[in-house]
Amino acid sequence: MANWQAFSPPLNLSDEQVRTLWPRLHCGDTEPCPEHAALLRAWTLFHRGEFEAAVSQGLSLTAQGLHSAWTVVNRATAVYANYVEPLETQRLALLHQAAEQAQAHVEREPNNANAWYLLAYSLGRYAQGISVAKALAQGLGARVRDALEKTIDLQPEHSDAKFALATFHAEVIDKVGELIANMTYGAKKDRGLTLYAQAHAQNPGSLAGMLEMARGLVMLEGESQHERALGLYQQVSRSAATDALDHLVIALAKATLNDL
Repeated sequence: MANWQAFSPPLNLSDEQVRTLWPRLHCGDTEPCPEHAALLRAWTLFHRGEFEAAVSQGLSLTAQGLHSAWTVVNRATAVYANYVEPLETQRLALLHQAAEQAQAHVEREPNNANAWYLLAYSLGRYAQGISVAKALAQGLGARVRDALEKTIDLQPEHSDAKFALATFHAEVIDKVGELIANMTYGAKKDRGLTLYAQAHAQNPGSLAGMLEMARGLVMLEGESQHERALGLYQQVSRSAATDALDHLVIALAKATLNDL
């Protein structure tokens, strides 16, 4: 994990604050609050933005046989790679690593919804990095779709997975067109729109979800959704952050608005 960039400044969150904020922080992925103190500490490090330390703490627990700690390891690795890592080659390497670790996790804990979700998240971000078209040609699209559908099957309230699956439909349709997307990859405009609506209704405070939805709605419905997308970007940019991920998402929304 050499040369990881620091999230600056780390947020001053304690384990007890994270425990109190847990329902807000994990509304989207429904991850249960850990009873294991050392695992809660790993999650606190993640929410503070100390991603490398969270991975180190989580790996020490997996080495002791606590397989559920792979969730925080893979979450911290993928979020760091997606939002913080400045070098594209390192970003893709970390996402590939997280995907391989998540694949091993689903094999150890096949009924763990977030093991499947993080497999999809890591593969999906990796696919975006190498281009959606190339990812589809390599069969990554089907793996992402199947992992997200498995996540939702295991945990129907998993709004993060619904946002992500909606974006899968949107990106495939945007790349290859609605007819081929439907016939070849099972991607459908109506399904994407329904998933966005369900996810937003379940977790209306999800800043990352709003950002995903803003992009996806334009891909699915074009110009007619530009004003709504702009409103979502503005809403996110004006929001108060609860943890490091929120800070990163808000910064991305502001940067996107500056580019519009």
